[in-house]
Amino acid sequence: MNKPLFPLGKIVATPGAFKALEESGQQPATFLERHQSGDWGDCGPEDKQENDLSVREGFRIFSVYHTSKGQKIWVITEADRSSTCILLPDEY
Repeated sequence: MNKPLFPLGKIVATPGAFKALEESGQQPATFLERHQSGDWGDCGPEDKQENDLSVREGFRIFSVYHTSKGQKIWVITEADRSSTCILLPDEY
């Protein structure tokens, strides 16, 4: 893993995210490590720039990934770095 850019705080996941990860056989740590190291996944260029700013300035950080089964998942770290949530877009 690359050097963490920010703390994750308390890590939580929604039921849908747990199910998607279970179905793909992937671990949450795979996506959390990418998120925390600045690999924003499938975010668009503007969202990636916003995340880079958010790391420096202490705003919310948002990443988009796909499981090996093609299910889209989001990883969101709150601005105060108190928590990070793994969720499906329709659970937002």
